[in-house]
Amino acid sequence: MRTSWTVAPEPFDSAVAAALWRAYYTEVSDRWYLLHEGRTTDPAELERGVASESGSQLAPPTGQLLVGRYEGEPAGTAGVRLVDDRTAELTRVYVREELRGTGGASLLVAAAEDAARALGAEVIRLDTRDDLVEARALYARLGYEETPPHNDDAYAEHWFSKKLGA
Repeated sequence: MRTSWTVAPEPFDSAVAAALWRAYYTEVSDRWYLLHEGRTTDPAELERGVASESGSQLAPPTGQLLVGRYEGEPAGTAGVRLVDDRTAELTRVYVREELRGTGGASLLVAAAEDAARALGAEVIRLDTRDDLVEARALYARLGYEETPPHNDDAYAEHWFSKKLGA
């Protein structure tokens, strides 16, 4: 199958990265609030959440943000950051809703794994939530194994890791 996806590094503070971060954060925040409180994210809460994470941890030399483009248009992200000399964390995996099912998420995760290897990581790990069932299915399909918790993030309910081969 021919794909219209491309994936390339992107500065964490670019306008493209900021727009995709806002879309990602809006979706995961709205999903959480709808599930737990029956409402979408309050605009002030959204602004605080978006502003609370600059993404600077996804900058070289210890991190990398990747942007996927579908037919040339920004359509998704994945980021990696080193947590120690041999372990990377996968974060901000997102594909615009209307493009899900087109192969972008798998390409973004594979590119993130390559970036983690280039940073010297031997293992990549992540956390996610119960309600993000699509993400959990994606990670399992891509060879990630569920593990005991590796952090105490208030929103983390599932933890995964994968050994990175050469």
